[in-house]
Amino acid sequence: MGRKPSNKPTSFDIAYLAGVSQPTVSRALRGSRSISQATRERIERIAREIGYTVDKNASSLRSQRSNTLALLFFEDPTPDESNINPFFLAMLGSITRHCANRGLDLLISFQRMEDDWHQRYQDSHRADGLILLGYGDYTLYESRLRQLVRQETHFVRWGSVDDSMIGATVGSDNFGAGRLAGEHLLARGRRRIAFIGTADGHYPEFQARYNGLSKAVITAGIGIDPALQIDAITSEEAGRAATRQLIEAGVGFDAIFAASDLIAIGAMRALAERGLKVPDDIAIVGFDDIPPASLTSPPLTTVMQDLRGAGELLVETLLAQIEDRPGPPAELPTRLIVRGSTGG
Repeated sequence: MGRKPSNKPTSFDIAYLAGVSQPTVSRALRGSRSISQATRERIERIAREIGYTVDKNASSLRSQRSNTLALLFFEDPTPDESNINPFFLAMLGSITRHCANRGLDLLISFQRMEDDWHQRYQDSHRADGLILLGYGDYTLYESRLRQLVRQETHFVRWGSVDDSMIGATVGSDNFGAGRLAGEHLLARGRRRIAFIGTADGHYPEFQARYNGLSKAVITAGIGIDPALQIDAITSEEAGRAATRQLIEAGVGFDAIFAASDLIAIGAMRALAERGLKVPDDIAIVGFDDIPPASLTSPPLTTVMQDLRGAGELLVETLLAQIEDRPGPPAELPTRLIVRGSTGG
């Protein structure tokens, strides 16, 4: 903003006079539907008043696409040194395939809060847009998402599909999945269902899963006991520690719904250490259906997310932004995979 008109009018001069960003001016002068009619008319009027003319050669150069997308991972704590949640590794295959089907290249990197994502990728024309993956603390990167929106960077993230979320978000029906898990455990005769996972605004997806479970419990005429909810991030060690905490608190429970499979696997280890049998003593349900879920003893009942659909939807949602057209529906259904950990 703090830029005054120069001798030869530029789009930056229009941005200064209109009180908007330069990318907004560019989109308005291209007739983009993402810019309101009032803003577009104001920008066009200012352009006429200061004698601005479009440099067709420069405009053509700027409009050229790299046909490349950038996939950026949040670093998650894992037992190995990959720092990538296995669920997102599985999703990577779907994203890669769909990019290939669309004739697009894919850059893959880690997200770091101190980096200027837009400068490294979209603004430098290395990529036309960003796909953001990870179960990181939403409150820690919320300001960076707002920055991407202000800079009109094309991006889509995997997360909680909610009107309060910033930017385009694709995700699963977490509330419906939580309710499905709760109804399954209730049908197995369980009445004291613990939820292991941080269920607040730091992890909106986990919060929605907990809310879905709570809905199922309330519908069954059972009151909600806050002592049955224990915070945990998505790692085996966090699940193990949270389950130990639950046991040591002396809170009676006969089932666990874990916010992720990694948490569930850690919980199963903690139960085994205390001599509690799954599912005889404690039934357990996870979330994600990562490959290790079928290899636990007993195999883990879990909520399966649509990995193939997720990859396609992330790519298509981002392309819709880039091409300035309406995007597809943002939420995907889930499916309960019943295995031995709930007596299946």
